[in-house]
Amino acid sequence: MDKALLEKNANKLVAPGRGILAADESTGTMSSRLKGVGVSPSEEARRSYRANLFSTPNCQSAVSGVILFDETIRQKMDDGAAVPDYLAENDILPGIKVDTGAKSLANFSDEKVTEGLDGLQERCAEYFAMGARFAKWRAVIAIGDGMPSQACISVNAHALARYAAICQEQGLVPIIEPEVLMDGAHDAARCYEVTAEILSATFSACEVQGVHIPGALLKPNMIIAGKACTQQISREEVAQLTLKCLGENVPSNLPGIVFLSGGQSDEDATAHLNIMNSIDSVPWELSYSYGRALQAAALQAWATGTPEDSQKAFSHRAQMNSLARYGNWSETLES
Repeated sequence: MDKALLEKNANKLVAPGRGILAADESTGTMSSRLKGVGVSPSEEARRSYRANLFSTPNCQSAVSGVILFDETIRQKMDDGAAVPDYLAENDILPGIKVDTGAKSLANFSDEKVTEGLDGLQERCAEYFAMGARFAKWRAVIAIGDGMPSQACISVNAHALARYAAICQEQGLVPIIEPEVLMDGAHDAARCYEVTAEILSATFSACEVQGVHIPGALLKPNMIIAGKACTQQISREEVAQLTLKCLGENVPSNLPGIVFLSGGQSDEDATAHLNIMNSIDSVPWELSYSYGRALQAAALQAWATGTPEDSQKAFSHRAQMNSLARYGNWSETLES
């Protein structure tokens, strides 16, 4: 394990004003999103859309890294450059999704466990050779009647820790993503309770597995009531509760936290991050690893306008979130 390299890249990913573009949608998910905006899905359509996104002028001012899917890391830009090479040449670290998806958990069919540990060492070595310098693994934790179970918490925490250890051994900064889903009618207090439980279990497992915390990043959900809950809390309360939960359960020597947008509107995701960066000094950089919150408008513009329209839409959302990293965003900038 090259601890110095891991720490250098982890800190680069959360450098001031910059964050991560999550462009690691699976082939099926990306095809569905293209269909959703009226574009016929194909490998070339997926490549062309993403290549246009990655070549947005000066996007590296707001984007420090891009999480890729296996198909994408093997593709080329319009000029023939390999995607990871192009990103690296533009001061953007290439990353890679390495899990193989969430499957039903044995004996707990309504819950999921993320798979992909088998062969992970070899896959990480290949991705590193291709230019990847960080990785992502997502665990999904649902809230419901009797959920999450202790089985779900423990098995996903263990898998996240094993993944992180394997990635670091192969030179990749692991992004640890235990996502508590927004689906359901639970309130914010229940979200807080479950998020605290999975964070505590995950970092305990990381300690057991020897994960080098200064060479890793966390991608958590924010503390938000379920979509079907009638009692939604304010943006300020989301920010305050999220920081309180993180402060109680995340090691202070972690370099940064890159939030997921997870079902929030584009503006809510930006606003919550902005408030958090305006409140108190915390031991970590507070940044973003957004997918839809950076891409939704860009994808719509790709379908209905020009490639330049798509880049403008992406650039706008990236710059809004860059400002939120300093606490300098305001709604008036959205017009």
